Amino acid sequence: MVEQFVGTWALLGSDNFDEYMKAIGVNFATRQMGNLAKPKLVISVDGGVISMKSESTFKNTEIKFKLDDEFDETTADGRQTKTLMTLENGKLIQKQTWDGKTTVLEREVRDGKLIIRCVMDDVVAVRTYEKA
Repeated sequence: MVEQFVGTWALLGSDNFDEYMKAIGVNFATRQMGNLAKPKLVISVDGGVISMKSESTFKNTEIKFKLDDEFDETTADGRQTKTLMTLENGKLIQKQTWDGKTTVLEREVRDGKLIIRCVMDDVVAVRTYEKA
């Protein structure tokens, strides 16, 4: 059920995010900015289209998608990915593929917080958001 993700979420904490950014190939300068940014995540649904906006002093990005429909995404760090969003066991799963690589971002709402697990090979970062 996508509705549980709808709202405005503020970053509370981040574990191992620098290592994750390194693993997906983000350069040092961009990682520095990414580590300093405290993004707000705004998730909304209009009809069958889900919008996810990330707003920070560093950069604002937005993706709009339908579940189970692959789309082209330009990520905040400039990667051109083929992205597929699915809903599995109450988790919103985002799978990005580019240049023969794949990363998975799992979003789930647990105890009123939005937990995002970012996985690239054996590197896992966890970012925790709370409703703003």
